[in-house]
Amino acid sequence: MVGTVVPILVGLLLIVLGIVNMTGNVSTLHSYHRQRVTEENRKPFGKMVGLGTLIAGLGIVAVGVTIFLAEKLQNEVFVTLGIVLLPTFLIPGIVLMVIAMKKYNGGIF
Repeated sequence: MVGTVVPILVGLLLIVLGIVNMTGNVSTLHSYHRQRVTEENRKPFGKMVGLGTLIAGLGIVAVGVTIFLAEKLQNEVFVTLGIVLLPTFLIPGIVLMVIAMKKYNGGIF
């Protein structure tokens, strides 16, 4: 059960953080990013980073759901589905966040 609950909770947390960032509120991001992004770019930066975070969160929730289904239905095909879904969501989400960081503050570090 822990193998199901933890990814779902982490994914939901990322989804909420993504939505918060998409409103232009970047207070959840590292101070480095908040300081280097101009006030006029804060909203588009927040939207891009937030969308990437939301997409990554959806992938993590999907993994939790597939683990739950695999356990309840005793069908390993759901484990395979989870293995496929995670990078399908996680990679584009991270790429979008990195693109936003490079575009609006010159780098990720």
